[in-house]
Amino acid sequence: MSRKLRAGLIGLGAMGRNHARVLSGLDGVELVGIVDPAGDPTGQLRAPVLPAVEDLLALGIDYAVVACPTALHEQVGLELAANGVSALIEKPLAQSVEASVRLVEAFESAGLVAGVGHIERYNPALQSLRVRLEAGELGEIYQVVTRRQGPFPHRIADVGVVMDLATHDIDLTSWVTGRDYTSVSARTVSRSGRLHEDMVAAVGQLTDGIMVSHLVNWLSPLKERSTVITGDRGCFIADTLTADLTFYANAAIDMEWEALRTFRGVATGDMIRYAIPKREPLLVEHERFRDAVEGKESDIVTLRQGLRTVQVAAALLESASAGTTVAATPSDSDPLPAATAS
Repeated sequence: MSRKLRAGLIGLGAMGRNHARVLSGLDGVELVGIVDPAGDPTGQLRAPVLPAVEDLLALGIDYAVVACPTALHEQVGLELAANGVSALIEKPLAQSVEASVRLVEAFESAGLVAGVGHIERYNPALQSLRVRLEAGELGEIYQVVTRRQGPFPHRIADVGVVMDLATHDIDLTSWVTGRDYTSVSARTVSRSGRLHEDMVAAVGQLTDGIMVSHLVNWLSPLKERSTVITGDRGCFIADTLTADLTFYANAAIDMEWEALRTFRGVATGDMIRYAIPKREPLLVEHERFRDAVEGKESDIVTLRQGLRTVQVAAALLESASAGTTVAATPSDSDPLPAATAS
C-alpha cells in the first residue's frame, strides 16, 4: 500500500476551513498541519495549527493549499517553491500580473506541480455545459453573459471585486468556451467606503467574435451566480448555486393559441433541465490536484492559466481607470504568454 501524501494548509479563513474539512477526509491524503497566526479558536481541527509557514515545512509535506489573503500568495508561494513543495493556490493566483509571473517562474523552474483554485471549473452545471458546447449542441456561440452578485464579504480586504469575484467569471468563460479574451471595457464603483471597487460592469470580446458581459458586485442582498450562453440553436443557463443546467431551444412550433401568444410570443421551443450528478466542486478540485501530485494525468487549472485570468482582470481595472477599451490579447512582449484555454 502506497503511503499517503502529506498535505498542509495555509490560512484558516472561511475558504480555508472548507479546505481543512475536505483535506481531513480526502482519500490518500493526510492533513499534517495548518498555518494561521490567529490559531484555531474552535479547537475542532484534527491537525495542529502552527504560527508560520516554516513550522509547516519542518513537518515535511508533499504539497500545500494556499488559502491566505491574496496579498500574501506571492510570498507564501515563493517560499513553498523554494522548498520543493507543490501548491494549490486559491484564486486569484496573485494580486498583480507581475507577482503572478514570478510564481509561474518559481514553480516551473523547480519542476513542481502547481494549480489555481478556480473552483467553478468543477461545478457540475459548468462541467456539463462545456461538454455540450464541445459537442456542438448550441451551434455557433454568440454571447456569454454572467451575473455574480451578493452581500459584502467582510473577510475580503486586500483586493476588490474584480480580482476576487470577477476572476471566477473570466476563467469560467474562457474555459467553457475554449476561447481567449481579445478586448475588454469596464466601469467600476466603490459604494461601501472601502479602498477597492465593489461593483464592476464589463463587456468584452473573445476570439471568433463572441460577445461577453459580466456584472459582478458585493452590494446586493440577492445572491446570484448565473451563466447564460446564447448561440444559433438557443441558450444554456447554468445556475452554479444550485448546479442546475437548463437549455432553451429556439422557437420551433408556431403558437396558435391566441391568448398564450401574448405571453410567450408567436412561437415556442423546447426547454430541458438536465439531470446531472452533483458532487461537491471543492472535493473534485482536491481529488484532481491530489492525482496530479501523484503523477497521474489530471485536469487542474495551471498557473499559466491562472496568470492569464489575472492579466484579463488587470485589463478590466485598467479600462475602468482610463475609461477606454483595452486590448486583452497576450502579446509577444508578455513575459510569460499563457497557454490558450484548454
